[in-house]
Amino acid sequence: MPRLTLQRKVFLALTALLVALLLIFVGLSRFGLQRGLGEFVAEIELSRMDWLARRLEQLYAAEGSWEFLKTNPRAWHAAQMRDERGVRENAPTGPGPRGPRPPPDGLHGPGPGPGPGPGPGGGMGQPQLDLLPERYAPPPPPDVPGDPRARSDMVYTRLALLDATATQQLAGQPVDLRALVKMPLQHGDNTVGWLAIAPLQGTQGAADRAFLAQQSRFVVWTGLAGLVLALVISWWLTRRWLAPVRQLVQGAQAVAAGQLATQVPVQGQDELAVLTQTFNDMAQRLAHTETSRQHWLADVAHELRTPLAAMRAEIEALQDGVRSFDPDTARRLHRQVMRLGQLVDDLRLSMDEGGGAHALQFQAAHPVDLLLEAAALMRERFAAARIQIDSTALQPLAGPAGPQCEADAARLHQVFANLLENTLRYTHGGGRLQLAARVEPGPDAPQLLLLFDDTEPAPTPQDLPHLFERFYRAESSRSREHGGSGLGLAICKALVEAHGGRIAAEASPLGGLRVLLTLPLA
Repeated sequence: MPRLTLQRKVFLALTALLVALLLIFVGLSRFGLQRGLGEFVAEIELSRMDWLARRLEQLYAAEGSWEFLKTNPRAWHAAQMRDERGVRENAPTGPGPRGPRPPPDGLHGPGPGPGPGPGPGGGMGQPQLDLLPERYAPPPPPDVPGDPRARSDMVYTRLALLDATATQQLAGQPVDLRALVKMPLQHGDNTVGWLAIAPLQGTQGAADRAFLAQQSRFVVWTGLAGLVLALVISWWLTRRWLAPVRQLVQGAQAVAAGQLATQVPVQGQDELAVLTQTFNDMAQRLAHTETSRQHWLADVAHELRTPLAAMRAEIEALQDGVRSFDPDTARRLHRQVMRLGQLVDDLRLSMDEGGGAHALQFQAAHPVDLLLEAAALMRERFAAARIQIDSTALQPLAGPAGPQCEADAARLHQVFANLLENTLRYTHGGGRLQLAARVEPGPDAPQLLLLFDDTEPAPTPQDLPHLFERFYRAESSRSREHGGSGLGLAICKALVEAHGGRIAAEASPLGGLRVLLTLPLA
């Protein structure tokens, strides 16, 4: 059994839906034809009875009302049979209230009449040519004996004459007044009655069944053609719409196999295009993360190899007798061991989630005073490097009345020392470091903003987002030749976030680097 892919599932679902719609369409079409065929045929039948409508209008004009239908029970049947004698039988004779009553126009005495002329002045029009089944034909000549239309399915058994309001039946077999097809009877400009016919119920004749079968076959074949066309379009649309899904599956398989540089082409602007773009961004981020991991491992190996190589050289010199173990050798080995330990501690601290917040000892502290203290301790080294420290903007916020926060003073002092060390290491001689601070409103409480601005050189805009990553150094000005483990700014970021603050870098107006450090105040 073939595997049900998403494309096949969608195609099968659309096929089932279209087949169900076709069956419903065919069933409702046949039901509608059966229901509407009777009224449709009745409309045609009544249109073929215009000769009877004209005759009834002439009779009404001659008699002045429909009373002759009540006084002469045979008048309705005789009018249908074109029997003028039956219409005139039992009719009043002699002068009427307005003089002698003339015979109706177009009606003749006993015997078959000469028949109406075809022209406008020739009386009633010739009955129309019958295009319907036999029972819908016009009436027979009046001299045919008997009533050849006495069958129950004849049109004459369903004819009725209604009054001018169409609410009362004047002649004909009793019918339901709500289900009639009507034709108005006019006398001058007034409607004096309605010639009505009751529709056939169901398909009673062979012609009806043949017509219904023909229309049903047409509907079925039309529906089947539409179904085939819809299935072809559905198959094409499913392939086109789901093509990005197949490409995403192939891309995911490639990423799972380690091909992190895989990219899937983006087509259109719909949700699948957004999903494809998100996948590409994810794959690119994974590739960047993998590259960073490899670089990070190489940097860690390099940083650990330096003190280990120095210790190995000292120990091998002792083993070869090149050097004797004296206090100087012991100090050199101890210095390398301490450097190695410090590197391991820095690495652990930079990788600790939350910056080792569980090991911090929070108490009331004045960040501005701690920054001034760190700057004072390093002022001589800055002077030796011909770099000026400008801390005058910190003085208004210094002292016991200055802003206060809950912090680990030792760790906060370490953050300031690392930031000052970073400036000392990379700023050119003759430059300047400007320190500033201000209190700003925060979302929950006021916060202290500390600014570190130095002069040239400045990192490139591409380097700024990565300055606080572990072991990151720009390839130009801030390179490894200046020393350090490459973890100073990463440690600053971890410790600041452990205090609930934020740290960021941007271009300085002095031409170098600006570090923005925000701490929440108590």
